[in-house]
Amino acid sequence: MSEKVVLPELGENITSGVVVSILVKVGDRIEAGQPVVEIETDKAVVEVPSDSHGTVTEIYVAVGEEIRVGGEILALDPVPTSDLRKGEEPVTEAKAPSVPESSVEQPETKISEAVPAQSEVSVDHTPPPPPAAPSVRRFAREIGVDIRRVKGSGPGGRISVEDVKAYSRSRPTRVSTPPETSVSRQEAVSLPDFSRFGNVQRKPMSMVRRKTAAHLSTAWTTIPQVTQFDRADMTHLELFRKTHAGRVEAEGGKLTLTSILLKIVAAALKVFTKFNCSIDMENEEIIIKEYVHIGVAVDTQHGLLVPVVRDADRKNLITLSTELTRLAERARARKLSIEEMQGGNFTISNLGGIGGTAFTPIVNAPEVAILGVSRTQSEPVMADGRIETRLMLPLSLSYDHRLIDGADAARFLKWIATAIEQPLLLSLEN
Repeated sequence: MSEKVVLPELGENITSGVVVSILVKVGDRIEAGQPVVEIETDKAVVEVPSDSHGTVTEIYVAVGEEIRVGGEILALDPVPTSDLRKGEEPVTEAKAPSVPESSVEQPETKISEAVPAQSEVSVDHTPPPPPAAPSVRRFAREIGVDIRRVKGSGPGGRISVEDVKAYSRSRPTRVSTPPETSVSRQEAVSLPDFSRFGNVQRKPMSMVRRKTAAHLSTAWTTIPQVTQFDRADMTHLELFRKTHAGRVEAEGGKLTLTSILLKIVAAALKVFTKFNCSIDMENEEIIIKEYVHIGVAVDTQHGLLVPVVRDADRKNLITLSTELTRLAERARARKLSIEEMQGGNFTISNLGGIGGTAFTPIVNAPEVAILGVSRTQSEPVMADGRIETRLMLPLSLSYDHRLIDGADAARFLKWIATAIEQPLLLSLEN
């Protein structure tokens, strides 16, 4: 009897993905834990492993096809006991799909590493998703309804849009942050027929772009954001960076301004703990985080990705530089795991390598602040009673005004600017 390999749960709030490549073909003999397809979710491209031994007898998906969690990927003919190599255990019953675990102590865990040993039977206690069409699920997300709480009136308990509306009307009114808006709702305004003015082409948005558009639109419309600006004299810091760059390169990393800012921001978040929080408007609470995970925006040809450097406050500059180099390379190669993009408390976005004098970054909810960095410029500055040419760094801090006041933001950004100008403050105050 053939076994089915299905798409497992890939992470929180991820319900589907697009097949970007198929790594096996009919007739291949595969092992448990061997990747069989690559799936692009709204967060990253991940490899999906098989949970059993066997020979591929049929493939149900095609490149470019969207598949939902629990959907069948391929069929396997189980390997007979007599054909197993020494040390292998026989395939028994089909196992439930393994679920990758997110861990602060092991941020680089891959989905393939989360597959249990062949001698163990993985039991998924997660209840199956309620029966509902994708459009109904999307509508529920858009109006902030947990579809698992909705009772369906259709055959077999199938949930309709009217069921979701009825449940929404029955809920007590609470102060809450509106749910993430979908791209389709954002573009509800009708567009003109652009082909009347010349030739046009249409290209579907990638899942990364769709997610970015929806997430940032929600952040912009739901968070009262303010941006604070300042400048830092990084003349001495740049000399330090050039002096020690070779040592970091010998360890496999690059000593960049961004990696130095990781260290500085991590220290600032320990001093100004309000910036390391999230705000829960539904329960009217402030969530105080006792860990320091910092996201770094990476520009890739596939869109903006934000890998997270975990426990940045506990790592030295060499470790931060090598880890950031590795994460940036994985981001550009579309090899980031979902775990490597989750759990950030604060974000750094450095556009200085491209240009610009300043910008207003959008807060990456549920974080409450983001630091923007623009291009350094040599400028005449009054120092010690005389004019000197100094290397000045523009800084932009956007913050959620529901939690952070203007005075808090000014102090926070000033502390960062001072730490850039006088790095020994990190040792003195942190």
